[in-house]
Amino acid sequence: METTVEKKSRYGMVINLDRCNGCGACAVACAVENNVPPALTAMNSRTGLTWLNLIPVSNNENYPDNETVYIPMFCQQCENDTPCVKVCPQNAIEFDEATGIVSQIPQRCLGCRYCMAACPYHARYFNWWDPEWTDGMKQQLNPAVSPRMRGVVEKCNFCHGRLHAAREKAAANGSSEIDMNDYVPACVEACPEKAIVFGDLNDPDSEVSKLSRDTNTFQFLTRLDTKPKVYFYSQKNWVHTMAERAMTRTGKEELYG
Repeated sequence: METTVEKKSRYGMVINLDRCNGCGACAVACAVENNVPPALTAMNSRTGLTWLNLIPVSNNENYPDNETVYIPMFCQQCENDTPCVKVCPQNAIEFDEATGIVSQIPQRCLGCRYCMAACPYHARYFNWWDPEWTDGMKQQLNPAVSPRMRGVVEKCNFCHGRLHAAREKAAANGSSEIDMNDYVPACVEACPEKAIVFGDLNDPDSEVSKLSRDTNTFQFLTRLDTKPKVYFYSQKNWVHTMAERAMTRTGKEELYG
């Protein structure tokens, strides 16, 4: 009897920090696509909700040698010994072997926030309030993504709603494999500088796979051996050095170093 071997993908990104100008279009597109509610007056940098945090980092040199890069920081989709999966007592976080995507299941989350403490990238956010939408915004919510209630943790999932839509289209066409042109996360689509490349890292001929192997491409905190599937590109040596420093939270924003 013939057996069908399911093709396994490893979806990932390469973000060109030399191109990113910090416009924030990626963060806005992410919020709209995934029904992330607007900020409330009571929110601050620690209690706010976002799936994509844009962090400015400087080389701390004096003019004219001063340089700043903008780092879109979100769930790094850790491949190895995923910290958040290991600590969750509710099995509210799952690593999908078929895609490599780390998914958050809000219906299971009890709000203990162990995953937030375990995440070395500070890429998870607790929902302190029920979402509030104006009447106009309610009519524009994405029906493919369920809004979340207060008391749960949220994070990036590579726009899972778009993945499901691509799978449905492929199935309708009689195919078991999606067309990558049909699966483009909102942040990738919205970037005016084309600084974010998305695709299957398991496909050696894909652009994202080739860029991930470039000598100017790096990952954050590689010493932890979590093998994240989000890569960053820069030709600046100080940016590569910065990526290995410890992450700290200070004041109004997250900084590195």
